[in-house]
Amino acid sequence: MQEKPFSQACENNKKPILQVLETILIKPQTVLEIGSGSGQHSVYFAEHLPHLQWHTSDQPQHHKGILAWHEVVNLSNLKPPYELTVSEETQWPNRLFDSIFTANTIHIMSWSEVKILFKGVEKLLHPRGLFLQYGPIKIAGRFTSASNEKFEQWLKSQGEHMGIRDLADLEKLAKDSSMSLLKKIPMPANNFILVWQKS
Repeated sequence: MQEKPFSQACENNKKPILQVLETILIKPQTVLEIGSGSGQHSVYFAEHLPHLQWHTSDQPQHHKGILAWHEVVNLSNLKPPYELTVSEETQWPNRLFDSIFTANTIHIMSWSEVKILFKGVEKLLHPRGLFLQYGPIKIAGRFTSASNEKFEQWLKSQGEHMGIRDLADLEKLAKDSSMSLLKKIPMPANNFILVWQKS
């Protein structure tokens, strides 16, 4: 059996995220998770939200780990990963989803990739569909905590293309992608869930 990858961040934030998803993704629907990573989120959310058809996606090197988690639970509403590298626009699924979820991806992408992400989400969402984005953000050019400022310094040491994005810049991208900010939900550990809605 493939060894399951483990993310402590996923373990820490899965319950608070679920508490938000339970209040927003109420009706039966299809959800695409962009950047499923270790696969932990997909298993946890699909198990606790059985009315959702949870579709995973990530770069090919992460698929074995994601599927290792899926094999343990064998849930009918949990779908195998799409091959998706955000910058490869031809890889985006050729179908529509009711909602799209991503966690801790925006700050590890380059800004050009974030732009492609928003455009890709626009193409994949049904009208009035939701894009739920979890992670740290800046507000009005300022970090929301000293720990986030230190986190950005660490990100930059890993790659200059990384960084915590400013809400105003994301709102501009959203507007250009036919989306607007519906909710900005504070989360533990100085994170937020941004809920964008397609027009």
